Amino acid sequence: MFAIAFFVVAGCAREEKPVVFEPNLVHALKYQIKEDIPTDQALQDANWITHRLFGTPDEPTLPEMVIEDEDFASLINMERLKRAAGPDGEGRGLYRKHCALCHGVTGNGRGETAAVLRPYPRDYRMGIFKFKSTKRGSKPTREDIAKQIRNGIPGTAMVKIKELGEQDVQALTDYVIYLSIRGELERSLIDDAVFELDLEGGDRILDTEFATTMDKETIEFLEDKIEAWEDAGEKEEDQPAELDDFELYQESWEIVEDIVAGLFEDWLDAEDDVVEVPEPAADIPVADSRAEFVELSQGDQADALAASVKRGQEVFVGKIAACSKCHGEKGLGNGQTTDYDDWTKDWTSRVGLKPEDYDSLVPLIARGALPPVNAIPRNFAEGIFHGGSTAADLYRRITVGIEGSPMPAATFVEGQFEEADVWHIINFIRSLQNEDAPVAVDAT
Repeated sequence: MFAIAFFVVAGCAREEKPVVFEPNLVHALKYQIKEDIPTDQALQDANWITHRLFGTPDEPTLPEMVIEDEDFASLINMERLKRAAGPDGEGRGLYRKHCALCHGVTGNGRGETAAVLRPYPRDYRMGIFKFKSTKRGSKPTREDIAKQIRNGIPGTAMVKIKELGEQDVQALTDYVIYLSIRGELERSLIDDAVFELDLEGGDRILDTEFATTMDKETIEFLEDKIEAWEDAGEKEEDQPAELDDFELYQESWEIVEDIVAGLFEDWLDAEDDVVEVPEPAADIPVADSRAEFVELSQGDQADALAASVKRGQEVFVGKIAACSKCHGEKGLGNGQTTDYDDWTKDWTSRVGLKPEDYDSLVPLIARGALPPVNAIPRNFAEGIFHGGSTAADLYRRITVGIEGSPMPAATFVEGQFEEADVWHIINFIRSLQNEDAPVAVDAT
């Protein structure tokens, strides 16, 4: 069995075991349960590949194909990556000092404090991020990640760390992206093995024993040998086993590199997928904060704001927008409260296991899954918004939804729920905040 990472509370100097990236035991085991096929070898192969390409928590690396590609290399800077990685001290260790206690060394959302936090810390390995400026299905932008590191996430255990300078923020942003790509590659390799290979028949993602012998000189030698064999017009079925093994290795490695390239491209495409927020119509006053809302309600636009709030309430409880289904008719978060987020569904309902049936989940929990907890809708009376409280933030949450959560994207129906109604819903939500609730101030 693989060694398990041992993380010590930030600030302590003792690390009794080598700091390693934990293999994704839960992702492999869920397929073993669902498909009734052996996944141990696939897990080992995937872990070997990710280690080969991305290094260790102390000495992170990037695939050669990434370093050689100018666009890919622009996404993650090695100097920043090394600044964030490693043990705390001598200009390094930012992630382990500030983030790993909750998010875990591997970025699996299972740090030492994770089990007692609500919501659980983010598991980066699925490549899904809830609070971003991009459309559903797209990666966040660098600034989306940096903003959360810089300012924290209101209403969660992720608070603003005052000692972080902008260089630190950017280094940690690189490291989060690195952990996400690394983790998503591991998942993708296991997925590919389960659905494309005959694991029961002995197929492997990659013959890692053979791959270990493949240095640059050996690869060049075997490529020349294959070329000479082909030039000589020899029959393919008579090709030496050594060359067959090498060609299978090449094919397998090409699949790995295609997956890596696709993951980096997804992150690079994020800037093109930003959801543009339109200006509200001139007759719809929209506040950017609770404080502005109160000011508008007492000024010349008080009547227009009141009308907007009324319309927002109608849409909020209506059958099309159906906001009240989860948030409750008064927006107290007391509607549908028994659903789960995608991180839980990924290893429970999507493989035929009920999140409520704890006994059936024990084997997965024993291998690192956190016990399911319900995704609780926002209580607007509290005036706290995890993804930001500006009008633009709320517009994106409503129109695009919240990735990885039960919050869907808006479905507009002419005459019943139109795009302009989003501003009315925002005003209605603002009106629900208790007077004694803290006034959220978005850092800039």
